[in-house]
Amino acid sequence: ARWFKIRGLSVGLVACDMHRAAAQEQLIQLAEKIGINVYTEGKDPESIAKNALKKAKESVLIFDSAGRDALDKELAQELKELKDIIKPDEIFLVVPADIGQDAGRQASEFNRLVGITGIIVTKLDGTAKGGGALSSSAVSGAKVKFIGTGERLEDLEVYDPKRFVSRLIGYGDIQGLLERAKEVGIDEESAKKMIERFTLEDFVNQISQVRKMGSLSRITEMIPGFSNLKIPTNVLDVQEERMKKWEHIVKSMTPEERENPDIINFSRVKRIARGSGTSESEVRNLLKNYKQVRKLMKMTKTGGLRRGMLGRFARQFGLKV
Repeated sequence: ARWFKIRGLSVGLVACDMHRAAAQEQLIQLAEKIGINVYTEGKDPESIAKNALKKAKESVLIFDSAGRDALDKELAQELKELKDIIKPDEIFLVVPADIGQDAGRQASEFNRLVGITGIIVTKLDGTAKGGGALSSSAVSGAKVKFIGTGERLEDLEVYDPKRFVSRLIGYGDIQGLLERAKEVGIDEESAKKMIERFTLEDFVNQISQVRKMGSLSRITEMIPGFSNLKIPTNVLDVQEERMKKWEHIVKSMTPEERENPDIINFSRVKRIARGSGTSESEVRNLLKNYKQVRKLMKMTKTGGLRRGMLGRFARQFGLKV
């Protein structure tokens, strides 16, 4: 739903899963995060679907039906009836990456029943590499359309086999990184402006946008070279927590301090630390990192980036490369 919405389409969700406890409530909570409607009126899945089709005005309707590890007669009948009512353009089967060889069996059963047109593979942020999902694709004849690489709404991405394999073997996924950047509003023009005049305000905005793109572990996987560094997850978690504190620190500064951090002296550091609920060393650490990023920006503008920059940046995470 989020994927369609950020591409300018109106989207509605239809809660047809009445088997799993609190399924409708969970769907409503997720929908509220991105500001879309959820249709729940009806006493059973079939009546909910009919009511939604009558009332919905959105360009895209996504029907969330019940799922099982294995089909039973009740679910099979329900899915058939829903398909007849909805007459969907696409039917997606959601498969967790850790399901193993059962993926092929599931795909075969669901495909025989309703004719799936695409597969969504979830839990690809774990150790499983999606072999079972590829198996399910081969059995059903349907293509993997999306993959889920985390628990957040923004962690759903279009599946591209070349980029997927590139990420697995450590070559990164620059295209995926660029797409995520575009989704959170970082375009070429804003990047140029940031380089020309990089203030602490820009720095914290950049941090905020990076955090919207996903976890640091997901982002570093997409950058060629970084995916081979094998940065420990706990190190990235510490850096993410540090970035959150940096946002609070900058918000505790005056407009003048954000515009010109060179004026921040010892007494100002004490005041900012007190106002942001952080330590003085954390404030100084922010200022140090800001100056390093500002220097990097200037080097980018003048074409001064040379070999070794990746290693120096990696050492910001406490790594030896």
